[in-house]
Amino acid sequence: MRCDPSVKVGALTLKNPVLTASGTFGYGLEFEPYFDISALGAICTKGLSLLPRIGNAPPRICETASGMLNAIGLANIGVEAFCTDKLPSLRERNVTVVANIFATSIEDFAALARRLDREQGIAAIEVNISCPNVDKGGLEFGVDPQMAAAVTSAVKKVTKLPVWVKLSPEAGRIAVIARACEEAGADALCAINTIRGLAIDVQTWKPRLSNRTGGLSGPALKPIAIRMVWEVAKAVKVPVIGIGGVTCAEDAIEFMLAGATAVQVGSANFRDPLAAHKIAQGIVDYCERRAIDPRELIGKALL
Repeated sequence: MRCDPSVKVGALTLKNPVLTASGTFGYGLEFEPYFDISALGAICTKGLSLLPRIGNAPPRICETASGMLNAIGLANIGVEAFCTDKLPSLRERNVTVVANIFATSIEDFAALARRLDREQGIAAIEVNISCPNVDKGGLEFGVDPQMAAAVTSAVKKVTKLPVWVKLSPEAGRIAVIARACEEAGADALCAINTIRGLAIDVQTWKPRLSNRTGGLSGPALKPIAIRMVWEVAKAVKVPVIGIGGVTCAEDAIEFMLAGATAVQVGSANFRDPLAAHKIAQGIVDYCERRAIDPRELIGKALL
């Protein structure tokens, strides 16, 4: 049996349940020499800010046991350059584009969404709420239900595009944050972002990253991410997109069984530029052997 690999994330239909995670796939075009990126469910862009950012000084990435730490510092070309220099090429190639945005104030989140709403070729906006809120003494939007809801609501008011909210694993009760975002109008929730970690060079006695701490990603994160996806999926009615340590089709299927409608592939892209493509095909192969569609996997472990 040939399966239909498409999945629906709210009103948006994706050709398959595999996306690339923000910050691990550039702006998509960098991977064009390896495979047809339009064949993926979608790509999530590097995080976009109102103005360009150069990010942190190196070293800003290091390998750890079963994963990696990164403190890139959200380096990006800025939303205007993305819209003029990158998006037209993605649009020509029929790539499904999810624009990831971040800011340190609610007003800037809204400004970013308003700018992207003017463009053709963007399928959804992914809102990174794991950013410090400078108006609240450095508190992350993603750990406070009221602030998370306020960001979600502000973005929803200025765009017709679907709004996906990327949740912080550092929230004490992620399901509470998820419900607050859903009530504020989120069309989908993405779980999870990286978890802060620290690595030290025992020869120099110094941190291995110039920023000292960085975000942990990769296989080490997967059991935590699956548990959080499971908690969020039980708490909300909107679709959940799973992120964290997806390196093969079996990992993706595990997330879907826990309640994810789709998954994002992150660190695996650094090891193998074909990772997302292989995972998408692996899900199809798995489902065809069982004469099912991927949609039939969603949440089965919750029953």
